[in-house]
Amino acid sequence: MKKIILSTLILTALYSCKKEGHKMEDTAVADSVSVTENTASATGAYTAKELSPENLGKYLAQKNDTLYVTNFFATWCGPCMREIPHFKNKMEELKGKPVKFTFINLDDKSEWNTSVKKFAQENNLAANIILLDGQKLDQTFFKANFKQWDGGSIPFTYLRKGDKTDEYLGMMTEETLNSKVEALLK
Repeated sequence: MKKIILSTLILTALYSCKKEGHKMEDTAVADSVSVTENTASATGAYTAKELSPENLGKYLAQKNDTLYVTNFFATWCGPCMREIPHFKNKMEELKGKPVKFTFINLDDKSEWNTSVKKFAQENNLAANIILLDGQKLDQTFFKANFKQWDGGSIPFTYLRKGDKTDEYLGMMTEETLNSKVEALLK
């Protein structure tokens, strides 16, 4: 019963954001985390990757010389869509450097082959998007992976390089993103 109530609260909080649309760009994400791939079109142009909360936790915990910038978003979230251009700019600026940008999509599963697919294709970001079923999240996931975020709202950005981490809850400005990335790249 607790899980149902918690899941309902998380989904309600996530859906409190207004639906809006904007665009993004590309950079590949390839790591040793197992994913489930869902081909959403007969042409194979769009392949979405789904991670379980356990495997996402392993991905977030990677400690090496790569800077991992992980943004939790939904296509219906206006603040999420407004911060995307800042990530696109930084991705382009850091192309070829040991930095990986990943966008964890929290849209409802029923939107994965429609809204999320359209968003990924329009922004050429299919390789950077990982799908996460919010129904599978519980407070244990948040406590195990984050100091600040309890899953109550998005956008949320988690940065890790080696043992250093940084978290940012809310819409990130370009200046804030640049500052946080530069601090971890030092």
